[in-house]
Amino acid sequence: MIFVIRNSQRFGPYSEQTLLSYVNQGQILIQDKAIADNDTVEHTVGFYLKRAGLTAKVVHKGNILSQLKHIGSELIFPKTAMFSKQFISDQRFLILALVGLLPMVIMNIPLGGFFLFYEVSLYFSIIWGLFFYASFKTQQVVLSTTVTVFFITQICVFIAWDLLGLPNLNPFYAFIESPFPINIIGFTFGVGLTEEFAKMLPLLIIIRKAKEPLIPQTMVFYGLMSGIAFGVYEGVQYQMTVNAQQAYDVSFFLNIARLTSLPFLHACWCGIAGYFLAFAQLYPKYRRGLWILAISIPMLIHGIYDSVSNIPIVHLAVVVLGLMLLTVYLKQGVNYQSKLRN
Repeated sequence: MIFVIRNSQRFGPYSEQTLLSYVNQGQILIQDKAIADNDTVEHTVGFYLKRAGLTAKVVHKGNILSQLKHIGSELIFPKTAMFSKQFISDQRFLILALVGLLPMVIMNIPLGGFFLFYEVSLYFSIIWGLFFYASFKTQQVVLSTTVTVFFITQICVFIAWDLLGLPNLNPFYAFIESPFPINIIGFTFGVGLTEEFAKMLPLLIIIRKAKEPLIPQTMVFYGLMSGIAFGVYEGVQYQMTVNAQQAYDVSFFLNIARLTSLPFLHACWCGIAGYFLAFAQLYPKYRRGLWILAISIPMLIHGIYDSVSNIPIVHLAVVVLGLMLLTVYLKQGVNYQSKLRN
């Protein structure tokens, strides 16, 4: 006698002939798990039927047209469900539509130059944004605030870099042309400090205007969004300057590599800043030290990465280090809160 197993439940026992009858009627599948009362190892229904010399032959219910009629038009083209408000707001549908259809929309917009590069950069940033939204959002995350952070960061960076020439005001930029390891000074206290502080400004505004204490993961998420936004700006700059001077194949590769990697790197580093800014808000007794950590750790990782960016493997190790730090910070957040609380 044989037991059929579905969803960890046993049904039966059945004889081989009874099993064959159920299989032919479509009530039991030959792929269903089964076990005989004298066996210790599970097999399939098909295995036991074959061992008994029996061949299953499922009886068709009518011809093809009658089968399609029985299946029904709503199953074939579920118009009621497709045009319902519930479906239009389905998260998976929105993600698939944005990722899959946005490039087709971009191709039909007659723009060139800066705007074309910006559209491409924006597309890659949306992919990262959707990933971070699915992975890091909390109940405190507000979509309108997320969008505001994204565009405010770019506006601030445009004003500071292109209109005010902020990098020219930082004397440490002079060291970036020095040989390694002296260039670490320029990339850390020049590039790192300036860029990480610019990305951190929207986060400070969010904390100042917050109507409730924001948990670390919430601020990490907003930090990721601010970092993505900065990566879009920098990606456009690279496309229009450095990449445009290369051969076509090299330029194409650099565009893809930088449009995918730059937002990710800036996001991770700014996520770390958001983490410590959240702790500074939650535990104001330690806010000065936490503010220093919020700017110094991202700028240090950023600076070291830039200074060794031409050294294979080493720059990847720096990226992994930053990613590991962000992940461990989030996992150990409860422990850190307990320590600061006590």
